[in-house]
Amino acid sequence: MNIQIRPILVALRQHKAGTALIALQIALTLAIVCNALFIINQRLANLSEVSGVDEANVFVIANQWAGDKPMQQIDAQVRADLVALRQLSSVQDASAASGYPLQGRGWDNFITMTPDQTRPTTDSAVYTGDGHFLDALGLKLVAGRNFRPDEVVMVGDQQTIIPPVAIVTRALADRLFPGGSALGRSFYAMGTTPSTIIGIVDRLHRQGTDQWDKPYEGQSLIWPMRWDGTIGPNYIVRAKPGQLAEAMREAPKALFAQNRMRIIDARDGVQDYATIRQKAYDRDRGMAILMGIICAVLLAITAAGIVGLTSFWVGQRRKQIGVRRALGARQRDILTYFLTENFLISAAGVVLGTVLAIAFNLWTVTRFEMSRMSMAYVGIGVIVLLLLGQGAVLAPALRASRVSPVEATRSV
Repeated sequence: MNIQIRPILVALRQHKAGTALIALQIALTLAIVCNALFIINQRLANLSEVSGVDEANVFVIANQWAGDKPMQQIDAQVRADLVALRQLSSVQDASAASGYPLQGRGWDNFITMTPDQTRPTTDSAVYTGDGHFLDALGLKLVAGRNFRPDEVVMVGDQQTIIPPVAIVTRALADRLFPGGSALGRSFYAMGTTPSTIIGIVDRLHRQGTDQWDKPYEGQSLIWPMRWDGTIGPNYIVRAKPGQLAEAMREAPKALFAQNRMRIIDARDGVQDYATIRQKAYDRDRGMAILMGIICAVLLAITAAGIVGLTSFWVGQRRKQIGVRRALGARQRDILTYFLTENFLISAAGVVLGTVLAIAFNLWTVTRFEMSRMSMAYVGIGVIVLLLLGQGAVLAPALRASRVSPVEATRSV
């Protein structure tokens, strides 16, 4: 089939405004859709991030003390609480901690290799816990050992203590000591006192889930501390398999039996990890849904614009189409003409849109510290817009192909 491009270009020059508007609409849609798809993929990837926690069996109790208590009294109460929790028939283990993965906020420190280093090597999330912390979360120790009871120190509000030993994640160990074993080697965090790595766990997600955490993904350390703050610790409790609901009912009762001078919020004071994960990624889920809606609306508007403009042109050209039919043009020739015309407009739009998509992504990289977008998203967007354009023009093009040759004889 011989397609004459030159007559199509001549016809488009006679409709410059409509052609430019559709091409610009396609370009803007492509730029937005490519970046929206990239954001959606990033957000959905966040939802499936591995925490390292035995999420099916772990829950957290946010405990707060009612009234002021001396630190020694708080420490004694925390010890008694943990004993009571571990004695429950539905509980496998429990630990007190200052924070937990996916909490949304927490403690982090810059890490250096020497005490006088001015530029940090990396940043690490900081967790505190005793020898039960690993088992309470269900973390997998892949090298080294756990904390001994004599290594666990008591720490209260406004205290700065750097323990001499630490357990780190595999990601942090590889970042600090690439190509070699990190066990027995030291690093510095928040001061001039070194911490020696005595154990390595496979995975432990940072407390935060914000975009700035991404460069330090999976980099966490655990210090042997029992935090006895006046607000109260988080009790991390790991239920025995299949007994999560029972443990969540019994644990608060056991704590109140120890001491009623505490506050555990009835609504969200006790949360399983399904709830914690849902809350941690609410923004990502909402952003993915919003971007998906925006993409759908933009694509629908663009398709409607193409249908409307082509239908208008078909109405204007009915007599010309009739003349071509009278001169021997077949239905498929008319159909091919409009499909080719729309393809040329769409091609111009996606070329401009590709430039806009890349420019917009570079702006978000510098402005919001987002990642660079892969050109695969641009390629997908180009294919989608070209197919959308051809699909949208098909109906009016088919109507045009059915115009009778008798239209050539009509004066109105």
